[in-house]
Amino acid sequence: MSTVTDKIEELRKVFTSNDSGEERYLRIIELGRTLSPYPDNLKTPKLQVSGCQSVLYLSSDFSDGLLYFRAHSDALISAGLAAILISVYSGEAPLEILKTPPIFLKELGILGSLSPSRSNGLANIHRRIKQDAILAIQLDAKATSC
Repeated sequence: MSTVTDKIEELRKVFTSNDSGEERYLRIIELGRTLSPYPDNLKTPKLQVSGCQSVLYLSSDFSDGLLYFRAHSDALISAGLAAILISVYSGEAPLEILKTPPIFLKELGILGSLSPSRSNGLANIHRRIKQDAILAIQLDAKATSC
């Protein structure tokens, strides 16, 4: 099983330090195309991430102590940004998600390639991932206290 560190290292292989901004955008778009199909019944306002430049849905499932994320956007850049975060945080314990800030985005040059509105959208996706992690911890605590 891959650790968060392993997953970040895999991203480092995708995004090299000498990539131009255009090359980074192409890699982000490629990652957006790798997202799993997203069920239509999960395309609800409650699962829509606010503050994104385009409509983006993010859902999570908590199973066996791990959180799994899915996302969908018709805009490939938004889908790719979600895919980057999902590639690191999906399949992780909620506490591990909360302990791992997305500093790797800056290290990989992704943040420097984004417009302010796309950076804001990316921050909102990460905020939702953290909120889902907190909710999973709370639900788990209630389930084990009964």
